[in-house]
Amino acid sequence: MSELPTDLKYAKTHEWAKREADGSVRVGITDHAQEQLGDLVYVELPKAGTQVKAGEACAVVESVKAASDIYSPVSGEIVEVNATLTDAPEAVNQDAYAAWLFRVQMTNPAELEALLDAAGYRVAAEADT
Repeated sequence: MSELPTDLKYAKTHEWAKREADGSVRVGITDHAQEQLGDLVYVELPKAGTQVKAGEACAVVESVKAASDIYSPVSGEIVEVNATLTDAPEAVNQDAYAAWLFRVQMTNPAELEALLDAAGYRVAAEADT
């Protein structure tokens, strides 16, 4: 498994979360997840304004191998989506930590703190393979 950014939090379902200066959380999928999926060919993002709950499926990524639900790691409102991925889903394969999917304005910051750190995610992901 490649190096994991230590400034991110991770869900066991292979999403990463980064708290932004404005209190929102930027969400993407881990490098491990994109490696397992293979070449992404389609990304279905949630609509801005959608309310999500932690652990709830809110996006889909499709690869040449499979389609996979993406779960919000925190509860809140989708405030922005990375629309560039609609035309270039392969950006996730090129750099999973730069190609974020959506941003959530959290309603419960404790949910972010409950996510795994890089070391915890590494253990969970290796047990998952």
